[in-house]
Amino acid sequence: MKAIILSGGKGERLRPFTENCPKSMIEVDGKPIIHYQIEWLKKYGVDEIVFACGYLNEKIKDYFGDGKRLGIKADYSVEEKPLGRGGAIKKAWGKIPDERVIITNGDIFTDLNLNDVLQSHINEKEKNGILATICLFPFKSPYGVVRVGEDGIVQDFEEKRKLPYWINGGVYIFEPEVRNFLPDIGDHETTTFQDFATKKLIYGYKSESYWKGIDTVKDLNDFMSDKKYKSA
Repeated sequence: MKAIILSGGKGERLRPFTENCPKSMIEVDGKPIIHYQIEWLKKYGVDEIVFACGYLNEKIKDYFGDGKRLGIKADYSVEEKPLGRGGAIKKAWGKIPDERVIITNGDIFTDLNLNDVLQSHINEKEKNGILATICLFPFKSPYGVVRVGEDGIVQDFEEKRKLPYWINGGVYIFEPEVRNFLPDIGDHETTTFQDFATKKLIYGYKSESYWKGIDTVKDLNDFMSDKKYKSA
C-alpha cells in the first residue's frame, strides 16, 4: 500500500530545533520523528511513500534518499510555493496511481492498528459509500482538573483528564475519488472535510491507542519522556 506524508511544516513553535530542519526531521534518540512513523507504516504493508515537502526539503531527501535503506520506495513532491495541506496532498497524489492511499501528518506518532482502520474503512465504504476515514483520538485537557463541592471545598484533583470530545489525529484513509475534491491551494480540513461531512462521505474511526502530536517544545519533551516510540 502507498502513503503520502505531509512533511513540509516549518515548526515555528519548535524553534530552535527547527531552524535547520523541517519539523518532522527533529531527532529523537538519533532518528527523526518521521523515521519512527515510517517504521510504523511498514508494519502494515506500506512500501511506497511520497513525502509532501517544502521547507528545507533537501534535509528529508538527504536522509531517506530512494528509501531502499528502510525497505521502501521513496519519492518527493516539493512545493515551490505554499499550497496548504490540501493542495500539498493533491500535488503529491500525482506521484502515485489512483488508488486507495494513507495520508499522515509527519509530526505525529501513534501505535494505532492500521489494519483495523482499513477494515473499518472498507466496511463503511461498502455499507454507506464513504470516501474518506479520519482517525480520531480522545481530547485530553492540557491542565489539571479540580473538583469542588457545592460548599466550595475542594474534593480532588485529576491531571490531564480525558474530555468528552475527539480530535483529528492526522491519519486518513482516502479513496482515489477524494483527489478530485481537494483544493489546489488550501486546507482539506476546512474545505474537503466540511463538504464531505455535509454529504455524509467521511467516517470517523475512534481509537484509544497512543497518539502524540508534536507541535511545541513541551510536546517534544513529553514524547521523549514517554518513550513509546521504542516499543511501537
